Amino acid sequence: MALMISVSGIRGIFGEDLNPENLARFTAAYGTWIGGGTVVVGRDSRVTGELCEKIVAATLQSTGCDVILAGIVPTPTVAMEVLRHGARGGIMLSASHNPAEWNALKLLNEKSEFLDATQGEQVIAIAESGKMAYVGYDQIGSVSVSDDAVKDHVDKILALPYIHAGQIAAANFSVAVDAVNGAGSESFPYLLERLGIKRIEKIHCTPNGLFPHNPEPLPEHLGDICNLVKEKKCDIGFVTDPDGDRLAVVDNNGRFIGEEYTQAAAFDFLLGKKPGPIVTNLSSSMVNEDIAGKYGQVCHRSAVGEINVVKKMQKVGAVLGGEGNGGVINPDLHPGRDGLVGIAMILQHLAELGVTSAEYRDSLPDYTIVKRKMQLRDLDADSVLKHLLKRYGNGDTDTTDGLKIRFEDGWAHMRKSNTEPIIRLYTEAASRERAEAIADEIQNQIG
Repeated sequence: MALMISVSGIRGIFGEDLNPENLARFTAAYGTWIGGGTVVVGRDSRVTGELCEKIVAATLQSTGCDVILAGIVPTPTVAMEVLRHGARGGIMLSASHNPAEWNALKLLNEKSEFLDATQGEQVIAIAESGKMAYVGYDQIGSVSVSDDAVKDHVDKILALPYIHAGQIAAANFSVAVDAVNGAGSESFPYLLERLGIKRIEKIHCTPNGLFPHNPEPLPEHLGDICNLVKEKKCDIGFVTDPDGDRLAVVDNNGRFIGEEYTQAAAFDFLLGKKPGPIVTNLSSSMVNEDIAGKYGQVCHRSAVGEINVVKKMQKVGAVLGGEGNGGVINPDLHPGRDGLVGIAMILQHLAELGVTSAEYRDSLPDYTIVKRKMQLRDLDADSVLKHLLKRYGNGDTDTTDGLKIRFEDGWAHMRKSNTEPIIRLYTEAASRERAEAIADEIQNQIG
């Protein structure tokens, strides 16, 4: 597979498409783009992380940037460090949920946001032009180490006015954690300790980058923690991906609740304390409209992608945002997904409600999302989407990101892939049968 170049950075298999040469080229382009100043660099636990960190740090120095090394930390911790140090930007070395042989540069701006389309395209243009602004020997940047980045991040979570560690401690929760041997291996248990959790059952919490299962937190990959929760009689289980920005939940019966309900629980918690609009993307569950309606608020929708959610949040003044992949975006901390604050909010919610995690999940509406890939063969993706818009154009449709069609009892969202000759098709309804039927109907329209 070729190197994946996007506005937010580059990603590839190390030693094949991702190598020291292109790591240095894109890092130098980024350093040129920000024009010097301080850059925070963090990494997840991948075997190639330290090597890549050295290349990135030295390259940033050569463009006149002062580097703060945060070490192995979650992506949201790097975002917090950018704000803490008033940095010009940040780089996270992580390929998120991709397998262990992958790595990537994830680029943040001075607001600790991932680069938007315009910013990313500017960096790419510099990289392609080869016009890097290297400095002379007397202007080379410095390197320092931040050894309390996670502590500061957790301090700020505990300082939120609606998080009360004493109340969570009094609930006497027992909590299981699966950090897939990634960047959350030490920081997630540390957060739980600071929240007063006395019994923490850890699995796959050695930050060695050797992922014991597929690192994407999906049901088919999480048998270990589901069994651990049942075996140890835990009250709840938390699962994250290698860079700690996504969060999934297992209830006290060992049932995987699913990533879609992570943000729903966070919305439910915060809207009871801080009324206002919320934002999620077009492919996330309609349970979020149910939660917003419960509090008389509006759930706005954005294009898929974290930065798109963030920009929509800023536009509508949202109190909270998220994505259905387990991403909770709390602007009281920083404008990005954060698995750590998601844990704190969910435990606080359960402590206040005085119910089990299973009872809480059962109190929420049930929906099923079906995900398919529509093979295009000789068809053009844009033509297919135009055909479907013409077919369903008299109904409730949204063309912000591909095409979304809302039915009385469900929805369908189609987006073309940038890497494959396919259209991604997501549908949702109150039953799997109805969600499958909607997907069948859509696919039948293109033969």
